[in-house]
Amino acid sequence: MYGVQLSGYFCSSLKNKLIRKFSLFFSCLKRNKSNTCTFHSTTKSSFCFIPGSATELRLMVVGSSGPSQFHLTNAILGREEFPKDTARISSTRRNMGDLAGRRVAVINAPNIYEKDISKAKRKMELRRSKCLCIPGPHAFLVAFDIENISLNDISTPKLMKKRFGRHCMRHCMVLLAFEGNLEGSGVEDRVRKTEWYLRELIEKFNGRFHVFSKNWRDRSRDRELLQKIERMVASLGGGFFSSRTFQKAEESVKKEEKRIRKQRSAEMEKAWMELEKQYIAEELRNQKDTYTASIAAEIRTKAQMDNSWLRTSLARGLGTGLVVGAVMGALFGSIEGPGGMVLYGIIGGAVGGGQNRPAKGSNPARGMN
Repeated sequence: MYGVQLSGYFCSSLKNKLIRKFSLFFSCLKRNKSNTCTFHSTTKSSFCFIPGSATELRLMVVGSSGPSQFHLTNAILGREEFPKDTARISSTRRNMGDLAGRRVAVINAPNIYEKDISKAKRKMELRRSKCLCIPGPHAFLVAFDIENISLNDISTPKLMKKRFGRHCMRHCMVLLAFEGNLEGSGVEDRVRKTEWYLRELIEKFNGRFHVFSKNWRDRSRDRELLQKIERMVASLGGGFFSSRTFQKAEESVKKEEKRIRKQRSAEMEKAWMELEKQYIAEELRNQKDTYTASIAAEIRTKAQMDNSWLRTSLARGLGTGLVVGAVMGALFGSIEGPGGMVLYGIIGGAVGGGQNRPAKGSNPARGMN
């Protein structure tokens, strides 16, 4: 009889535990039902963000125009990663550092309104930024200059949705660059009472904002920024943002990693044999672990910077000119001879290059993925 009661008590206890776990799961799922991409089960601990943990925090820094995003990256990392006068970059970059003791990866891509970049290059860099941020960013930090909000800046939310998908806005926070001392200035109160267009811009990002100093040596608000990011992520169920294109990026990087490992298998095997000649027992295991981690990081970086998805993007951009050239060569080559094919191939390349430049006054981010 006692055994039956004990068994019943155990089953009841287990049942209650399961109910609590499923209740938590479905409450998180319910909060994220409008975005099928943002919830990631905590069973995937290497991918899931847990506030206060040692997990790498991936931050996608986005700039509209000008130097604000580069000021922000310097402020987050606590060092001058970008020179003070940097206002644009042509290639995506990823930097590692610490924010208030938390390990962070910061990804910077060309500004949304960067003019001196072709459409094909812009699309490739957008894809590269996603490859460098796989499996997805915990937060999008959208940087503006508090003293210089332009009409383009007002349209940034619309372009963010086109670049990353409409659900990305739930993971966004506005970061406002400020020139001067932030301590005791009440600058955030000023933001709340400032011009309507700045308030409206912040509202489009769900009212989340933070003011940071352009002086990267000012570390007074690091802890507050980290807490704001962690609270935002926790409110979304503790996961990171993803989408079909981020998943495509991850698949492409893994495929490229596999190709590189196969290509370098003989080199890696030779290195292991050399280690076995020099070390024994515990020291050998440590050396092998160090070598394996170093090679894995090197291969991951190469795969993120160059893979089939990125090469396809570039090839499609260049392909327009080649197709036009081939058609023109076929049409006129019969009249002007073989020289006509060469001549019109060159013309076609120029036409294709022109088509890959954004037209004056056009939306540079339209139709990107």
